[in-house]
Amino acid sequence: MKKLIETTGGLLVLVGVAGVIRELTGWFPFLGFTRFLTENVDFMEDHGLFTNIVIAVAGVAVVMAADACK
Repeated sequence: MKKLIETTGGLLVLVGVAGVIRELTGWFPFLGFTRFLTENVDFMEDHGLFTNIVIAVAGVAVVMAADACK
């Protein structure tokens, strides 16, 4: 179970960081998970960078929580 939580957190970090890079430079169009989210949710339309930062920080928090569990 711990490995599954760590993997999920790692994927969240990867998607968040790739989204930040995509928002700033235009690279990584294939990892633009939040691109679909921000295009379809009206109040997130102009907040793609912030959304990706929050996802990356949430991923780090999940990995840290998984390490704290025995």
